[in-house]
Amino acid sequence: MTRRFLFVLGSARPDGNSELLARRAVEQLPPDVEQRWIDLTAHPLPEFEDLRHDSDHVRPTEGATALLLDATLAATDLVIVSPLYWYSVSAQAKRYLDHWSGWLRTPGVDFKATMKGRTLWGVTALAHEEPEVADPLVGTLNNSAAYLGMRFGGVLLGNGSKPGDVLKDTQALARAKTFFTQDAPLARFPYEAG
Repeated sequence: MTRRFLFVLGSARPDGNSELLARRAVEQLPPDVEQRWIDLTAHPLPEFEDLRHDSDHVRPTEGATALLLDATLAATDLVIVSPLYWYSVSAQAKRYLDHWSGWLRTPGVDFKATMKGRTLWGVTALAHEEPEVADPLVGTLNNSAAYLGMRFGGVLLGNGSKPGDVLKDTQALARAKTFFTQDAPLARFPYEAG
């Protein structure tokens, strides 16, 4: 199966450190690997409305919701590119993940079965020297992948606060060279480890 990457950009700043790091990692992919980049600021999703117990779900056919649903379903590799905002993903990225709940109940989509076996990745920049502060972000992505039976490639972490700072993080740039080539194991909830 040809790999098709979807990069979901969740920063409030264009060309932010997380995106710069993701673009460095992409440079290492073979040229035949498809990639699509969608900026959630340019394509804002509406507030998520929880309609789990309603029966009138319909597949979106226009706007950002339809664009992101179709792009998500088409991807073999899904990359959440979000800076660390208050120790987790950005509000834009979280809203995107919230919409997954609605897509689980959208007729004709079979979202959970479609996503099963695909790979979720994360790329984030943080302004903290200790990477452990990103554990909530990593947990959010890992657990989302585990719920859907996806693989989880982990999170590529880089350090940077001011625009372009991450390009000075030589360790992150070195990790970026092999990040998307590693084997991504099946995601597991923390209580399943062992």
